[in-house]
Amino acid sequence: MDEIIRGKMELICKELRLPGIRQHWQSIAREASQKGMAYGEFLLACLEEEITTRHNKKMASLLKRARFPFRKTLEEFDFREISSLSKSRILQLARNEYVRRRENVVCVGKPGTGKTHIAIALGLAAVSEGYRVRFTTVMQLIQELQRAEKEYHLPKYLKQWKKYDLVICDELGYVPLGEGGKLLFQFISTRYETGSLIITTNLDFSRWVEVFSDPALTAALLDRLTHHSNLLLFEGESYRFKESLQKNAKQGV
Repeated sequence: MDEIIRGKMELICKELRLPGIRQHWQSIAREASQKGMAYGEFLLACLEEEITTRHNKKMASLLKRARFPFRKTLEEFDFREISSLSKSRILQLARNEYVRRRENVVCVGKPGTGKTHIAIALGLAAVSEGYRVRFTTVMQLIQELQRAEKEYHLPKYLKQWKKYDLVICDELGYVPLGEGGKLLFQFISTRYETGSLIITTNLDFSRWVEVFSDPALTAALLDRLTHHSNLLLFEGESYRFKESLQKNAKQGV
């Protein structure tokens, strides 16, 4: 192939920002020559490769920004172990209508019953449709809120979270939040009807006052959180405990 053509294609693809065509046009051209493809078919193949490249790049960027601690899918979840959880309802949520409607999802259940698994799987489903998602633990979020308040840029910090369509807050209820509870209330309030939340917790709503200490604040928070909310109950034995028992049985422990 003429070196002049290669050079010009390289420059034009850089100028027009066409990384997919820049990377693959030569292999597509060889295939077109072998198969006798028409000019239109060759051009279409180049453009399709560009779309695929851009989509993959966007997905990689969204996944990186989401900061999932690990990847879990709905296909990996054994719904038979958690009889209280409706598989059809979870699959419906995975269509992301709740994100479009800026609704919340609250996962309530004992530790080890799959709350984080489902939260991450729903987060991945949202990413697959191009939604901006961010995962954080409640304690990590509290620490960042407290740091922002201490450094006098809390409003700016809260504003940064508005760019996310869905925020996943994991592990609410394991320790009292103290003064951090007021900051978490402020965080949830700023997302009210502007973006979706998924919260996982080991406590029934009636016990949230144990975490936030202030009954009035707790009531106000629950009012905002549950106004547009999907409640998921996880009733069953701990996955991790069962896996540990099975592993020990296999090892003859």
